[in-house]
Amino acid sequence: MEGTERLYQKLARRLFQDLAAGRYAIGDRLPAERELSVMHGVSRPAVREAMIALEVQGLIEVRVGSGAYVRALPGDQDRPGFTVTAFELMEARLLVEGEAAALAAVNIRDDELEELDRLVQQMSEENLLPGVSTEADRAFHLLIASATRNAVIHSQVEEMWRLRSTSPDCALLLEKARTANIQPIVEEHSAVQDALHARDPAAARAAMRAHLGAVIDHLLFAIEEDAIQDARRTVASTRARYSRAATL
Repeated sequence: MEGTERLYQKLARRLFQDLAAGRYAIGDRLPAERELSVMHGVSRPAVREAMIALEVQGLIEVRVGSGAYVRALPGDQDRPGFTVTAFELMEARLLVEGEAAALAAVNIRDDELEELDRLVQQMSEENLLPGVSTEADRAFHLLIASATRNAVIHSQVEEMWRLRSTSPDCALLLEKARTANIQPIVEEHSAVQDALHARDPAAARAAMRAHLGAVIDHLLFAIEEDAIQDARRTVASTRARYSRAATL
């Protein structure tokens, strides 16, 4: 099993073992993100995903601008657990929804294009309200999936949106994004909308992938420990990993 684990899972398992062995006490501050990155030979985005996995289990508390602190120690029967992460989900969405947009471009009906226009306007209005709403955002993406006229694609996109709210790792990161007031970007959705109006599959695919790639960047900023200036220096490695998927 460990041979198939991703780097963040291996790091989370090592840190879990450190906590179980008593290397840290409740209230202790864990080494900084950059220290853990060097100590374990992993990227800083992998460190962040490992921290989220431990935070979901209630073992640590990540305080923005301060670091990660031990909140509880594992019991003898506890084991590290992993669910779908927001970055895994976004990578899948980038691949599936990019192709869905291309297929929708040749199948979408005029009435569906009108509904897309309404949803983009609703998104703009929701962004002016307190808090962060994803109602119009979700409806926008599901409408495009439906416009493919492919029930399998629609069910897959629907399932990914379900995971978005039910996976503990995803829910925690999205809560951090809401706290950072990260909202759906209307201009990115408008680019997808324009490509669909033009019934241009290549443009629709490119616009959707650009949008979802930007979402990945926004999520990275939401969990960056050392503020935006540092994020700009460290985001490149994760952007490169996910941008490779966009070239497939």
